[in-house]
Amino acid sequence: MTEGKKIRWGILGPGSIAKAFQGGVAGSKHSQLVAIATRDPSKPGLATDFPGARILKGYDALLADPEVDAIYIAVPHPGHAEWAIKAAEAGKHVLVEKPMALSAFEIDAVFHAHRKAGTFAGEAFMYRLHPQTAKLGELIRSGVIGEVRMIQSSFGFSMGKFQPQHRLFANDLAGGGILDVGGYPVSVSRFIAGAATGKTFADPVKVSGTAKLNAEGTDDWAAAILTFENGIVAQVSCAVMANLDNVLRIHGSEGRIEVPDFWFAGGNRDQGLGKIDIVRKDGSRETISVNETGHVYSFEADGAAEAILAGRQEFAAPGMSWADSLGNARVLDKWRADAGIEFNIEKPIKRVNTLANRPLSSGGTAIPKRSIPGISKPASAVALGFEDFRTFSSGAILLDAFWEKGGNLFDTAFIYSGGYTEKLFGDWHKSRGTREGAVLIGKGAHSPLVYPDVIAKQLTQSLDRLQTDYVDIYFMHRDNPDVPVGEFVDAMDAEVKAGRIRGPFGGSNWTMARMDEAIAYADKTGKQRPSALSNNFALAEMLDPIWSGCVTSSTPEWKKWLVDRQVTNFSWSSQARGFFTDRAGRDKTDNEELVRVWYNEQNFGRRDRAIELANKLGKSPIHVALAYVLAQSFPSVPLIGPRTLGELDDSIKAFDIKLTPEDIKWLENG
Repeated sequence: MTEGKKIRWGILGPGSIAKAFQGGVAGSKHSQLVAIATRDPSKPGLATDFPGARILKGYDALLADPEVDAIYIAVPHPGHAEWAIKAAEAGKHVLVEKPMALSAFEIDAVFHAHRKAGTFAGEAFMYRLHPQTAKLGELIRSGVIGEVRMIQSSFGFSMGKFQPQHRLFANDLAGGGILDVGGYPVSVSRFIAGAATGKTFADPVKVSGTAKLNAEGTDDWAAAILTFENGIVAQVSCAVMANLDNVLRIHGSEGRIEVPDFWFAGGNRDQGLGKIDIVRKDGSRETISVNETGHVYSFEADGAAEAILAGRQEFAAPGMSWADSLGNARVLDKWRADAGIEFNIEKPIKRVNTLANRPLSSGGTAIPKRSIPGISKPASAVALGFEDFRTFSSGAILLDAFWEKGGNLFDTAFIYSGGYTEKLFGDWHKSRGTREGAVLIGKGAHSPLVYPDVIAKQLTQSLDRLQTDYVDIYFMHRDNPDVPVGEFVDAMDAEVKAGRIRGPFGGSNWTMARMDEAIAYADKTGKQRPSALSNNFALAEMLDPIWSGCVTSSTPEWKKWLVDRQVTNFSWSSQARGFFTDRAGRDKTDNEELVRVWYNEQNFGRRDRAIELANKLGKSPIHVALAYVLAQSFPSVPLIGPRTLGELDDSIKAFDIKLTPEDIKWLENG
């Protein structure tokens, strides 16, 4: 740490929590407040509440201020992710008032921005940095109450009456107790469950939540049960319309621990001495106090400053690390989902901009474009699969990023997520205005419903969910050899003539023989010939189908067929589902699917060579595996399925690798 240096803080948003943080900075060792940003600099009392700070008009002015090192973000919840991302882009460190963002997906995007910027980002659960928390962890690890079995924690207060415009109730301000104070009992429960097993935190294996909702659709009071792998059960509750006891109770085999008003260390927003009561099995009590007289917010200011001065990007424990914040948010996400809470600002009608609150941009070149036979518009070199998302707000983060990097090829299917993947894309392109620039893959007729008449029926439902009147590319999702192939060709050709398929069609998981038969039938009858496949293709050959009915095209016979016919293959599992990562290895046999599907000496030889080439290029083997699929001498389009922005950026690194035909042969055969 740089001796004597202080972090120069700016505060974004002059509310009551900002005033508390100002007091903490004033009482800290390594921080000083130099500026505060507000949309209304004429607001009375700013100079008094924030003594010595320059008052700036507008939040952008704070981001541009060269005299500010770090920013404390204290605006209402919906602005947290936006300004944390913009701060990273401006090279500023951030401490974001809890919750860091509305969901784990948003928080991951914030961390991704700061990871790229090399800046610190922390979530401001100030109690985590108070010495009381470290002492509590020490007591749990010492076994003073034996084996931890149950945790009860609450944080609740009553606003007296429902106030629909107030930030604690308003839907458009992400109101309710779960996001405002529910994170406290959840985070301390995870901290205790972790301490009980010698870890900094633990994530529950099961979460079940409920809440009483008001007319705004936000929660007045709520409760949840968290079950941990080590058997610990936590009961957590929160409220904005009920005065809860706000006592933390930890029940063990030899007694219990009680901590009143844990969130303020038994005090208030200025000072908390930090008292912990130990109640033993015989009823005797012992009170332990850390006797801390410092400002309760000074510890998080110093914790952040110390991390920044040491060149770290996240808090040291017991502060909230990035993984800790993400785990906490996932619990809150599940709690909200169980309670039926989705804010209007998370829905497509209101979330029309990116997470950084900017209109979606076009023209990115990180993902190159290519031509696909039968498609008139350029298509990205990879297609995005996104069936893992269950909400618009989570999926839109990835879809926006893919588009802005140059991606425009999207993979959907009638069966994915029970139809939600199609709905998500429909909502997204409608809210962003991207349909005509997008190349959309649709799929239907998955087993057991693989019949000619199903194609039209399912396509009608798909187009309704997709909010469009056509797909650019269409695949039958499976084949049914009991049906003459001509009947399938006729059904797909009819959709071409109806304008509902406006590009190539073909089969996913079809054999060479059936494709040849289908092509011959089309040529004989004057129908559009099938000219696209969606079979597995990867540097590693699939030895056993991942799922029933799957077909691989990675064999030498298949490669020759694809080259001779120049059929475009849209390859799923194009990076062999983790085989080229450290999840696989000759000595790693714990993953049944990896062993069954990919493990043989030929594939391990290819993996060895991919590792060797990756080391030479400064890349990862998985980048080489994707570059292999891209470099084929037939039209080859990998389908990728990143779940995070980090995974998307990692996939893009494959475009830096330009494999020659000689490289391809060496990777295959040595």
